[in-house]
Formats: sequence, structure tokens, C-alpha cells
Amino acid sequence: MQLTAKASLTNALLISICTPHFKGDEATESLAELARLVTTLGFKVVGTQSQKQSSTKKVNVLGLGKLAEIAHLTGNQGVVEGLDDADDLLDETELSGVPSDIPSDNLPFGCADVVVFDCDLSPSQLRNVENQLGVEVFDRTGIIIEIFSRHARTKTAKLQVEIARLNYVAPRLRETSCGDKERQMGKGAGETTLELNRRAVRDQLADLKRELVSVQHEMKGRRTQRSELFCVALVGYTNAGKSSMMRAITGSDVVGENKLFATLDTTVRALYPATQPRILVSDTVGFIKKLPHDLVASFHSTLAEAHDASLLLYVVDASDASFRSQLDVVHEVLAEVGVEDSKKLLVLNKADQLSIEQQQALMEEFPDAMITSTRNPLDITKLHKYIVNAAQDDMIEDEIIIPYTAKGIIGEIRSSMSVTKEDYEYSHIKLTVRSNAIDLERLKKRMQNL
Repeated sequence: MQLTAKASLTNALLISICTPHFKGDEATESLAELARLVTTLGFKVVGTQSQKQSSTKKVNVLGLGKLAEIAHLTGNQGVVEGLDDADDLLDETELSGVPSDIPSDNLPFGCADVVVFDCDLSPSQLRNVENQLGVEVFDRTGIIIEIFSRHARTKTAKLQVEIARLNYVAPRLRETSCGDKERQMGKGAGETTLELNRRAVRDQLADLKRELVSVQHEMKGRRTQRSELFCVALVGYTNAGKSSMMRAITGSDVVGENKLFATLDTTVRALYPATQPRILVSDTVGFIKKLPHDLVASFHSTLAEAHDASLLLYVVDASDASFRSQLDVVHEVLAEVGVEDSKKLLVLNKADQLSIEQQQALMEEFPDAMITSTRNPLDITKLHKYIVNAAQDDMIEDEIIIPYTAKGIIGEIRSSMSVTKEDYEYSHIKLTVRSNAIDLERLKKRMQNL
């Protein structure tokens, strides 16, 4: 089973289930975010619908009246029973705060080809709604996993996403296959087609996990090699501008798009203008509310870049009114992977989209933060200086005596350490250097053997 929507299915209707614990502004912001996710996937959002329910765990996630209303919008292609008891049809068919270009009222018959729920549906719920509406139905997790599948580029990211996808698909394969009589014909005479498919998924998952362990071992080795250098990790909500910031402070060509999850693969570059010793910057996968647990688990090795970093830059889109709740999500995910006590700086990005008054208000609210715009060279210079100073604070200053007879060592020192002072004396050169403790100890041992 491949979670891929057909190319012809382009018109999406979004459904929000409001519960006592999920309503108001939270539901509005979440639905607007779902619209951006669906657009990233290539669908056109033609409308939104909402319904109040006590829980999203009911067998029938929608009431009969609302189901009938949505069935009309999908062309009445499914089978909806019990329409005489349609007293739970709600007047509430629109959530305020959803982008104004998404209509919700007076939608034409058959306008939607795909229905997307802003919650997770169980396999049986998903199957029931698809049968009732007669169109393809996605839940929020399904949409996010599909986006991850399309955006993964490196071997590591592809393995991680495929593991999460198969974990998501496996129970749905079981549910959708149970009613297939053709697949049950072999019952009692060996394995059925369903059982074979289940075993194939289990075997594929086992192979992928073994391969991922091998790749993660290589990644860990590369991180170990970089551990002696000062490393900065950009973390934050998806589409906060991390890739643009990465480009600005490293002078690299890291791809950045105005899309959710444009970056899934960790990229490591050196800070530019270059420093001695070098400072490395890594761009990590963005976070999102209700990020599927399997994806968090799968991307644990990718997020290890943040775990091992000397400095975390929490990048937020300050022009987004919901950035505070987005920042809470970042804190939660990083805490889940064990990143809590690292040195950090809150970077309020996209300042060019804020008024002077808004910027001043943010600085009063977050006095320890830095307001930046990647389009302003002065802001990038200020951030570069902050990073360099933070790296210097982590270094140790010491004096190294180098005899004139030692060849090549001074060049090596200049390439890996910061030389703050040079004194040329009769028989040697005395250098005052700043570096990490490991490199200094290694150099001193080498000097003893000269």
C-alpha cells in the first residue's frame, strides 16, 4: 500500500473536529496549518468544514448530518445510511481565522475530490469515512508522512521516512484487506494474501531498520570527528526560515523554499566568513504540531546534531502570530530527544515583515533574544559576531613555545587555532593561542616529543 494521492485528485476539503480539549484559536490555527500542508502536497484547498464532537475516537468520526453535507460536496459517491436522523447537522461550517482565500460556504456539488481530517483517524475510522464519502480520505499524519516521503533526499532521510510510512501503512493494510473476499480465498489452506502482505511489511521493516542502524553508525562516526569543533545547530518550526539563515551565515547554496518541510536532511557547513578554528553550522528538520511519534523516533539520529551542538539557535518566524505556540512544540520535541540543557539563543526571524513598533514590543517580551532578517546584512553580521563570541567563550587560552627548528607546526596551529599574540625570541616563537582543551592537550604532547 502506497500512501500517494492520485494526480487527478487535486481539490481538497479540510475537516476540523472540535472537541472540549481542542477548540477555538487552537483549532483555527491548526486548520490553517493543515491548509499549508495540503498545499505543499500539491492539492488545492476548496473549502473547510468543522464539527463539534466529544472525542475524535468515536467509530463514526462525523455525525450523520455533517456526513451528508460533506457527501454532497464530494458528489455523493459513497454510501451514507440513516440520513433521516440528521439532527446533528451544524450551522458551524467555517472556522474564523482560516485563510480568506479558502471558501467554506455555498460550495458546489461534487467540488471536492479528497477529504483531509485535521486529526488522526484509526484504520477503521478511515475505512468507514472513505466508504461513506466514496473519495480518498487522509488524516493529518498521512499528509505529513507523504510530504516527508516526497522531500527526503539523502539515504538516511529516505530510510527514516520509509520506516515511519510502513508503520503507518501496516494497520491500514490489515483493515482495508479484511473485507476483501478474494484475498481470503486461501483461508484454511495455508497463508492468505493478507497474511503474506503483513509478513512482507514486517520483513521490509526489519531490513530497513538494520540498514538504518548501519547508516546511523556512520553518521555517529562523522559527528565524533566534528566533536572537537564548535558546532551550531539551527532548530525550529518548519518554514521558520532556518535554511535561509543557513545560507546567509555560511555563504552556502542550501536549498530553501517557502514550503513546509522543504528541508529534511541535515546539512553541515562552516561559518562564513571563516574562523580559526572553524565553526560548523547544521540545519535540522523542522518541527510541527502533532508531529507523528514514529517520525520523531525515526529522525532521532538526525536530531542528534542538535543534541551534540555547542549552541542552539532557536529560529522562529516572528511575523507569525502563533510563533509562541510553535516555540513550545520545538521545546517539547527537543526535550523528547534529550536536548534540554544546551546553550541556546532565541532568534526572532523575518523582522523585515514587522513594524518598528512590533519589533520593540518583541524585544521587551524577549529581552535575551536577537531580532534578525536574513535579508539584512547587518543582522547577519551581528549574528555571526554572536556565534564567534560564543565559540571564544568555550575556548581556553594558553602559551605555546615553538623552537625555530620545528617545521610546519606553526602553519598547522594557524589552521586549527586562534592565534591572539606572537612573540619572536632568540631560540623560539611564543604563541598565545585560543582553542578547545582537546586540541591544546594534543599539541602540548606533540611539542614534548620534538
